[in-house]
Amino acid sequence: MDVKRLADKLHEKDLSDPSVLGDLFEVIRLIEAEDFADAHARNKEIRALSARYVKQRGDAKMLDLNKRSLLFDAPHDFDAAIRYAEFNREPRKKFYEPRRKQLKRVVDALQDLEERRIRILGIMMPPGAGKSTTGIMYMVWSGLRHPELSILGGSHSNSFLRGVYDEINRMLDPKGEYLWHEIFPAIRVVNTNAKDMRIDLEKPKRFETFEFSSIGSGNAGKVRASNLLYADDLVDGIESAMSKERMDKLWQQYYTDLRQRMIGDCVELLIQTPWTLHDPIDRLELAHADDPQAKFIHLPALDENDESNFDYPYGVGFTTQFYHEQRDIMDDASWRALYMTQPIEREGLLYSEDELRRYFELPEGEPDAILSICDTKDKGEDYAFMPIAYQYGNDFYIEFMLCDNGAPEVVEARLVSVLLQHKVQMSRFESNSAGGKVAEKVQAEVKKMGGRTRITTKYTTANKETKIIVNSPWVKEHCLFKDKSVIKHDKEYRRAINFLCGYTMAGRNKHDDVPDGMAMLAEFVQSLEENTVTVFRRPF
Repeated sequence: MDVKRLADKLHEKDLSDPSVLGDLFEVIRLIEAEDFADAHARNKEIRALSARYVKQRGDAKMLDLNKRSLLFDAPHDFDAAIRYAEFNREPRKKFYEPRRKQLKRVVDALQDLEERRIRILGIMMPPGAGKSTTGIMYMVWSGLRHPELSILGGSHSNSFLRGVYDEINRMLDPKGEYLWHEIFPAIRVVNTNAKDMRIDLEKPKRFETFEFSSIGSGNAGKVRASNLLYADDLVDGIESAMSKERMDKLWQQYYTDLRQRMIGDCVELLIQTPWTLHDPIDRLELAHADDPQAKFIHLPALDENDESNFDYPYGVGFTTQFYHEQRDIMDDASWRALYMTQPIEREGLLYSEDELRRYFELPEGEPDAILSICDTKDKGEDYAFMPIAYQYGNDFYIEFMLCDNGAPEVVEARLVSVLLQHKVQMSRFESNSAGGKVAEKVQAEVKKMGGRTRITTKYTTANKETKIIVNSPWVKEHCLFKDKSVIKHDKEYRRAINFLCGYTMAGRNKHDDVPDGMAMLAEFVQSLEENTVTVFRRPF
């Protein structure tokens, strides 16, 4: 009988019986020779079912089957490989299983790198979240898969690389707690060189399977990367990151000392805290922004709900409270770079949180006017931005800031709601792109719901960067923003402040919608003042 038909027949039986599920697994192994993809797709179902019954019944036979299912996939599937390599470790000591929910996205990207669906991968995460250990495990797996090729690891210091070298040796120890030797039983360590940090697999060769060298140490003729170039923490800290000259030198060193060692079908993996827009990982991200063979993963400390992304089980992660406390005691630029993977150029910042005027509550009495502008969402990751300004004399209290990159229809409904809620009297919408149509729809809805807002539109022809810069003095002098303590739980207001204070004149800006919107507000208010009519007594 055809093995696929036999597998289908077995699939119709009671798969909660470990004997039946075990027989199905053995048949699936036979399918691999004629249809690799189908065999491993079916195997994942075996693994899911066996894991379910282990959880429900604590079935030892199902646990053994789950382990054998992982081993079947492990030589080809990085996710399965890590889980199998750590299978015998105590749950509290396992690295990957407690973190799998968060790190699976990174592991899947590393699978794409291994299969050459992408050729450059950048991973940016906060300290202690597991990025380096994931990278080390990937090096071990890829090195065992291709022992005849070389992996070159680089960093800012030999002391860091020494730790990586020692950890790889520990993982490859057949008497240790990892099971890599069971996944690749034919591959053995044939040579180690602690002085030069080299590890060779399968058979001795000039360029070893694993080679490590700090950046700037002169690597011509010494090392080679024919499988993978691995760079982890090339920037040694904030002092170096704040110097553009040092970052320029680091880029030159990375390019000449490490990247030029790549040969053949070699791919590139960078793991780093993105301190500055001028460091290697950010330069590569900018250069390959439209490259389908490059992927850059940003996993920040806090998610869109201001909750921790890395609150792992067994107390090995970081709580929301911990990250909030870090944010409260750190300067904004360091917090964004170190924890939120949002590097900015400190020297060129247009707005600083410390120089913004702040308030706790609106002044007593009715405001002179309630105004707003709207920089409508265009496409992609753009944000729709609408600040609501309560005018008291020459001061404008920014009581609310809509900063939303959701679906257009959802954002439009929110715009209507906000204008009604705050009883905005006048609002100006930018009419570039689809802004005019949005303004027309919002105006119709506001009138329909009994609102009083009068919406006008204006097409902007000025250079955006110039407009933002020349209007910043007015914003700093006349606009007041809510105090940090007031917006502690207002993620949207905080997001808008972050975008405003993240705008730099010294580099690229991923999100400039908020500073552009505040410039629009400045121009709108000043245009109203120009049109004011003053009544006075005739002098004759």
